[in-house]
Amino acid sequence: MDIFERIKKNRGPLGRFSAVDNEYMTFPRLEGELSSRMKFKGKEKIVWSINNYLGLANHPAIREADAQAAKDWGLAYPMGARIMSGNTANHLMLEQKLADHVGKQKGFLLNFGYQGCMSVIDALVTRHDVIVYDAEAHACIMDGVRLHTGKRFVYQHNDIESCEKMLKRACALAEKQGGGVLVITEGVFGMAGDQGKLKEIADLKSKYSFRLMVDDAHGYGQMGKTGAGTCEEQGCTDAVDVYFSTFAKSMACIGAFIAADEDVIDFLKYNTRSQIYAKSLPMPLVVGLLKRLEMLTTMPELREKLWYNTHKLQKGLRDAGLDIGKTNTCVTPVYLSGLSIQESGNIIIDVRENYNIFCSPVMYPVIPKGQLMLRLIPTAVHTDEDIDLTLKAFSEVKQKIEQGFYSQIKLIDVSSDQFASY
Repeated sequence: MDIFERIKKNRGPLGRFSAVDNEYMTFPRLEGELSSRMKFKGKEKIVWSINNYLGLANHPAIREADAQAAKDWGLAYPMGARIMSGNTANHLMLEQKLADHVGKQKGFLLNFGYQGCMSVIDALVTRHDVIVYDAEAHACIMDGVRLHTGKRFVYQHNDIESCEKMLKRACALAEKQGGGVLVITEGVFGMAGDQGKLKEIADLKSKYSFRLMVDDAHGYGQMGKTGAGTCEEQGCTDAVDVYFSTFAKSMACIGAFIAADEDVIDFLKYNTRSQIYAKSLPMPLVVGLLKRLEMLTTMPELREKLWYNTHKLQKGLRDAGLDIGKTNTCVTPVYLSGLSIQESGNIIIDVRENYNIFCSPVMYPVIPKGQLMLRLIPTAVHTDEDIDLTLKAFSEVKQKIEQGFYSQIKLIDVSSDQFASY
């Protein structure tokens, strides 16, 4: 079959929805200044779908720093990859400051989080090595594991008994092959909001020989006493061998970094293909990130406001009888069960159009059939009014579900073929 003919007939598990919800459920356009209130299709919404944890995205000091950096340097400088002609004192300074903050010897900048995480995994292991990873790890980890030409074992989500079982198998195989073992998990799981059991995994080092890599994209900046992430929160910084995080969440920018012992970082600088063959991060981003890091580390009030909002939102949802799962971070999922796709679609539209709340809906195939998750990301810029209105809306939605309201209306047409396999 011709490749393009196959694409026309099978758009994939998510792409099949494109004909009926493009720019509404998927690829929506939020407009206006980045804040807790933005416009969607011309109408103001309370926004819970951007990972602007500390409110830095539109902070006046950040806007000023970004604008001045662009004026001073332009977007082109430095030209070329870091290894060839794209290295600067500011790049080196940012790397070292990040490493110092997360308690590691050295750091290394990555142009993108997803691509960077994949490429780091690919660089760290050979076909003789074995990877052990959490079943609910982010797609960038999954794709990094898929690049691995050796063996890998997956353990049940946050299940230490399952992890140890896989680790035992992995260590036996690695010893036979003359390789090592890399365990990969997340600091904060971005969908469910639960922390990875980093300390418990690290404690297994007393019984097994392995290295531990943590993707802390949702943990850096919000978790820990100084915002140094989930490793700091759990008191196991030294036991985590490779620390990875992005700038796309608390830092409200683009790119990522990896931090580890000096020998490991030196190896990655010369073997991470996505960086060797990519242009260096533009100077305005680097200078802007230095300002973001300064504010993250010297303004604890930003993190305090974030956690005030998080606790108020989560307590209100629980008090209303809503299921927010096992989250123990700022990520706040609201699980609604026993729903048809028609009911789920109606709920999403009701929340968005009639209650003016914009949050991210998550449905099958990301979560099991019959479930709808509405994912809320509190930030430091949300107000008490934002939270109160949202709690009132979710309480009313819960009552409507119990009354069967969403099975009696038709806000979304699910009769097309795109929904046939739901």
